[in-house]
Amino acid sequence: MWPWHRRRNRATAEAEPATRPARPQAPEREPGTDPWQELLSRSSGARAVRQWWADAAEQTERLGEDGYRERLGELLSRLSPRDFAALGFGCTRRIDRACREPQTCSQDPAPPPAGSAPLPRHGPVAGACSGFWDCYSRFAVRAAFSADDGHLAVTVQGQWSTVMLWVDGIRVEAPNSLDETGYWVDDRFYVTEMAAPDDHPLQGHVGMGAIAVLSLVIHDVATATTHVLDPEPHQNWSCPVAALRDGEWRLYPTLEARDADHPDRVLTLP
Repeated sequence: MWPWHRRRNRATAEAEPATRPARPQAPEREPGTDPWQELLSRSSGARAVRQWWADAAEQTERLGEDGYRERLGELLSRLSPRDFAALGFGCTRRIDRACREPQTCSQDPAPPPAGSAPLPRHGPVAGACSGFWDCYSRFAVRAAFSADDGHLAVTVQGQWSTVMLWVDGIRVEAPNSLDETGYWVDDRFYVTEMAAPDDHPLQGHVGMGAIAVLSLVIHDVATATTHVLDPEPHQNWSCPVAALRDGEWRLYPTLEARDADHPDRVLTLP
């Protein structure tokens, strides 16, 4: 298994930072200046995460790095979008700083118009954004809520640049290194990528730590099951995309193939 980094693409580009500032501390604000203090005082989940950040050295010594990160992922999986904003994580509007619009973002989320499906939020907006980034710590936390806030995918960077993923609090295991970003399909399926098997005939490195051929990982929150979809030996999935249409998954090797609707595979998952 390689540690790897995926190349940016339009499938998830709206959730990706161009750069990640390097700073050792967890996100926090100066005492007495936190406009989210009222929400933090009412959120037991947010307080638990803040305390876990504060106790990082002690808890890491007790549990080890992986044990600390495991618990961090579990705690983060319990949060609401407003909890992430209150804790100082960057959002899809500005990944490099804490939310500065608490008067708007801390309000209750507005229901969608009658007959309309909810859409991912991009702030400043009531309810806070639907995605959050940690640009400051070694854990590189990512959080992606489904459009209706009903489901949450959280990644925490493990040791040696591996990625640990939770969806609705369930740890998603995969045979190779997972990507740190992904996307929701129909507010039920969380789709991400991982390095394709080492023995794939087209596998290799393409520079800057990127892997040439990727696999798709689809987690179904309705059944709490994970499906790993590897490319066939002749299939070059350099930037795979999964789309659901009429109950069937259409798997595309690249964004260009998706735009032209030329799937490599069409299947129905159990």
